[in-house]
Amino acid sequence: MSTLRKVAVVTGASSGIGAATALRLAQNGYRVFAAARRFERLEELAGRNENIEAYVLDVTDQSSVDAFVQSIGGIEIDLLVNNAGGAFDSSLILDSDPEIWMKSFDVNVLGSLRMTKAIAPLMIQAGKGHIVVLTSTAGHVAYENGGSYVAAKFAQRSLANTLRLELNGTPIRISEIAPGMVKTDEFAVVRNSGDTVKAAKVYEGVDHPLTAEDIAECIYWTVSLPSHVNIDSMTIRPVAQAANHKVHRTGK
Repeated sequence: MSTLRKVAVVTGASSGIGAATALRLAQNGYRVFAAARRFERLEELAGRNENIEAYVLDVTDQSSVDAFVQSIGGIEIDLLVNNAGGAFDSSLILDSDPEIWMKSFDVNVLGSLRMTKAIAPLMIQAGKGHIVVLTSTAGHVAYENGGSYVAAKFAQRSLANTLRLELNGTPIRISEIAPGMVKTDEFAVVRNSGDTVKAAKVYEGVDHPLTAEDIAECIYWTVSLPSHVNIDSMTIRPVAQAANHKVHRTGK
């Protein structure tokens, strides 16, 4: 294997956008460290492309982050995709559980922070690198019943924006990818506490919501641009979604 090929770390790579991104990068020659908690799913993903290597990682656990960095020790990282995250309720703020808010911030915001603090210094030392932060249109415009997720994604977006300012003068690129309505196997199900019927209603009547592969393609395009070009923020929606609140549904 060539030592000149690029190396990427993708968190939350066991499903959805993370898995699709790991596969898209691997198909284009990246050596991909696919990291997540569910190792058996990562092994299955790695079985689909020889450029993918599976690593156990819990971004909410600093010791797990430290162990991951140690396990890849000495390898220059060209790309970090902070994808691990999720929504864990759809409650009104007055009905919400602070523990869910803490979980949402720990996974989405602090998870990105821990990984960025671990990898960015290595990029700075190597004189190259690109950090991608997966936020959401929820991090741009608030909506009802989205309190914990909206707040976390606003914070995650701020992390990316602040990091870009603080690393100005280095060759490190910082990009935010903000998807709108993406239909994956798990996102809405997890958000609705396993209620598959309620989760299905999120996409009911929507002609062609985005797929994980759509987002992976956008990420790949963003990181494939010349090193002097930085996509600060990319918002991606399906044609049926004009805004967070404006979604065309057939029969409506």
